[in-house]
Amino acid sequence: MPKSSNLDLIANVPSPASAGRRPEAIHRFLVKPADAGIVGSVDGGKLLEWIDKVAYAAAAQWSGRYCVTAYVGNIHLDRPIAVGELVELHASLVHTGRTSMHILVTVYSTDPTRVKPVQSAQCLTIFVAVDDDRRNVEVPQWNPTTILELQRHRQARARISVRKRIEEAMAVQRYTAAGTAPSATLRFLAAPSDINWGGKVHGGRTMQWIDEAAYVCGADWAGLHVITSYFGGIRFYRPIVIGHVVEVTARLIHTGPRSMHVSVHATSTDTHSDEPALAAHGLAVVVAVDDDGKARAVPQWTPVSEEDQALDAHARHLVDLRALVEPFTPASALPADAEPSHFRVPTPS
Repeated sequence: MPKSSNLDLIANVPSPASAGRRPEAIHRFLVKPADAGIVGSVDGGKLLEWIDKVAYAAAAQWSGRYCVTAYVGNIHLDRPIAVGELVELHASLVHTGRTSMHILVTVYSTDPTRVKPVQSAQCLTIFVAVDDDRRNVEVPQWNPTTILELQRHRQARARISVRKRIEEAMAVQRYTAAGTAPSATLRFLAAPSDINWGGKVHGGRTMQWIDEAAYVCGADWAGLHVITSYFGGIRFYRPIVIGHVVEVTARLIHTGPRSMHVSVHATSTDTHSDEPALAAHGLAVVVAVDDDGKARAVPQWTPVSEEDQALDAHARHLVDLRALVEPFTPASALPADAEPSHFRVPTPS
């Protein structure tokens, strides 16, 4: 749930979808030095924070309500984004449920001296509209009209069943002291600077914490800097408020030749209570890189306990499930009038 954005420019793309409501929002800005991560480019957590903000803008203006992040899934980071690049995030409504809005966010980036952008990432987010008492409320129903909207609407609907299978697979896994895998825990208080205007920590900040914990776990195991190449199935269960003790625990569950699959749980605890509650859970795939940013081989982790073996099998199962997901149709696959207007080269008259 995003707080006030400091983005340099916000442009809203008109659409005749419904009585003054727009099914799309665009954020456009230059990457600043403060946006860079440890390896010098924008890290996954910062990118997720941007994605959460632009998706919230699209959800709120469509529903006319305050909205909360419910799910962020299957985000592949296709290329690093450097300081000084021009970034444009397109958030487009692709499906509505009774109270939910499925928002597809596509991230483009480019050197400002060039015209043609490059897609850097794409992911689906789900927001739920709520009233003043934080109860779910119905949203206006959206109907696709263009070829691109029709294709993406079909693809969004097809993902619902796969997402349910992924959530069910994640829900039955056990993470106990019986596990012997490497892990890392970050522990801190939720600060006033972490919250949005609704008084809760916004989803983008929580996802940034998830990315940071995954980084610590992966870098410790590999002995190298790591970058996040994929996030999957980030699910939000309860809000985090100012003063709560936040614990973000990352645990290695599988290694590939150059990658590490890290499961991350974020819990929050009222300082007057001893009972932590799960606030969010997700999976990050991090890749080890050398000083030149090239992928490096990582030490292979061997599951020891039954719990380790079950989680390793779980990671492999998630890879198989993700293979069932059809990619969203890119705007570039359709006529030029579907491409980002800010980057389009004018046709000479």
